[in-house]
Amino acid sequence: MNAPSKWLLCWLGLMLASGPARVQAQSANARAQAIVREMTLHEKIEELHGIRDATHFRYVPPIKRLGIPALRITNGPAGVGPDGTRPQQPATALPAPIGLAASWDVKLARLYGVIIGKESRDLADGLLEGPDINIMRVPQNGRTFEAFGEDPYLVSQMAVNEIEGIQSQHVIAEAKHYDANNQETNRFRINEIIGERALHEIYLPAFKAAVQQAHVGAVMCAYNKVNGVYNCQNKLLLHQILKKDWGFNGFVTSDFGATHSTVRSAMAGLDLEMPTGRYFSSALKTAVQSGRVPMSVINDKLIRRFRAMMELGVYDHPPTLHPIPVKQDGRLAREIAEQCMVLLKNQGGLLPLDGSRLHSIALIGPYAARAITGGGGSSHVVPLYTVDPLEGIQRRVGRGVKVSFNDGADVAAAAALAKSSDVAIVMVGDYETEGRDHPLSLQGNQDSLVEAVAAANPHTVVVLKSGSAILMPWVKQVPAILEAWYPGEEDGNAVAALLFGDVDPSGKLPITFPKRLQDIPANTPEQYPGVNGVVHYSEGIFVGYRHYDADHIRPLFPFGFGLSYTTFRYKALSVSPKTISLSERSSQTVSVDFHVTNTGQRAGAEVAELYVGFPQTSAVPEPPKQLKGFAKLQLQPGETGHVRLELNARDFSYWNTKDHRWAILPGVYKMMVGSSSRDILLRGQVSIKPR
Repeated sequence: MNAPSKWLLCWLGLMLASGPARVQAQSANARAQAIVREMTLHEKIEELHGIRDATHFRYVPPIKRLGIPALRITNGPAGVGPDGTRPQQPATALPAPIGLAASWDVKLARLYGVIIGKESRDLADGLLEGPDINIMRVPQNGRTFEAFGEDPYLVSQMAVNEIEGIQSQHVIAEAKHYDANNQETNRFRINEIIGERALHEIYLPAFKAAVQQAHVGAVMCAYNKVNGVYNCQNKLLLHQILKKDWGFNGFVTSDFGATHSTVRSAMAGLDLEMPTGRYFSSALKTAVQSGRVPMSVINDKLIRRFRAMMELGVYDHPPTLHPIPVKQDGRLAREIAEQCMVLLKNQGGLLPLDGSRLHSIALIGPYAARAITGGGGSSHVVPLYTVDPLEGIQRRVGRGVKVSFNDGADVAAAAALAKSSDVAIVMVGDYETEGRDHPLSLQGNQDSLVEAVAAANPHTVVVLKSGSAILMPWVKQVPAILEAWYPGEEDGNAVAALLFGDVDPSGKLPITFPKRLQDIPANTPEQYPGVNGVVHYSEGIFVGYRHYDADHIRPLFPFGFGLSYTTFRYKALSVSPKTISLSERSSQTVSVDFHVTNTGQRAGAEVAELYVGFPQTSAVPEPPKQLKGFAKLQLQPGETGHVRLELNARDFSYWNTKDHRWAILPGVYKMMVGSSSRDILLRGQVSIKPR
């Protein structure tokens, strides 16, 4: 079944309603102020940085005299990761966040957050470093798998719902990495030169949504520089934009080792240095005593953190150890993984496989050897258990079908096995990790392996397990391709469910897959990976599909693309009103209505995508289309679903660099509805007049 099961939705409702109610902000603020008034300078400084010793890491100590609890911190974009305990505590290894984004399902994002939040609390952690909401500017970024893709609207929607899910479990979510942490190459020092318009239209929207819509409790400032200033001492980003313009009431922590100064960072808006107090310990105390950092600034930092801890139930109800419900959360992880996968090709209807007609299956490739539970680095989860591909497929087809495994190291032997089998399933992929970027080409002999197996058996299915886009020189030789991302601990069961049709594929790409490396937007050394420590974002707002569309480049697979085992028809587009007077502060909306019908023979889910084409001038260039809405429909055969998407003034706005604010350009705005960014099925328009 495609939709989250009734059991799953019931469980989600219980989890969202459980625990102590969120404390009113006014009450929490008054309490936090009162506590801070009782603190000595020494105590205040102790609470502005983490400590690291033989028994503590990712840890801010308590002050028992005042009843201030400790704050334990864990990583968590893909499940509960390192939290300072040794050895690392096992948790549910969920599908990679890039896969979650591929589900285009905000309810699933909320569920994802609930699971991570609850397990964080079960492991006695009060702050979870996630989600990672950086835009995928270059697909080579080693942390692409940790985040939600290339489009600011999609990233924002997934981020808001995951954050709400996390914080519903009385754990503080932390949006990271603020801002523009878009490559791992030279990440500690890289200076990113970003235009004002690109900053506000592409790289800031998800953080703004996290603050203003999800009310995220914490934000992590990143390693890199933006326009010459390190993020954790960037007063424009931290004080002016985040805290003043957006009204952020939470607190800012540094990425681990991302602090570069004492006074400058303190005055810019950094509230908590992690993992230790290199700059926010004795040096900060001296700066306060000398008057270079006012006591009011110190107090504000503490009030912000204590208030967030109180509002979310971490202060008065510190998390304590509880057993994780292994089977229950594993079942949820499997259901999520099933919704994440994207069917990229299915020539001749090879998929779904019919197990009753098969006698032998060749399972081939390095990524078929074990469950691919996630990428590397600080987001790594130690899984509670794993289901390997061979186990999952053999369980699905039963003992009557012979499933033979070959790791693909010997290409000739793998091809021979494929030739002697009814169907060949080749599992290939990449391994992304924090700390380094990666090529888009499959490493080792994987390309030649796919080519040899496809030549040996015309019934070859390629299952990609990647954290980003992959170049596919063999794409025309293979009849079926399934992008499974990093499926998590239930890899074997989830992939088998898609291959054999127990679940209809409903994922859509959250990133563009290029045909060639030179086709990507940042395709010069100055753009990526940078020259002499400087990267120029000279592509401006033309990131991802915006670039491919504007430059008329045909991608291998476009943003928003994904096939199904059933078919859908779109009809009856209505845009209302057709003419409207709007200003950037207007509360009026434009409604976009249409119908989607399942015209196939089986139940399935479809993601309907709404793009808007802005009018443009030489001074304000625009891409042909921008994603501004989407809806995921679960439909039975013959069933028709109605979709209504509402667009507000901000959806028609661009960042005016002359006036440094959002503005709306009068003119005709094209309304485009389709099943991908390159498959527009319904068209309309709205005329906006100056107000």
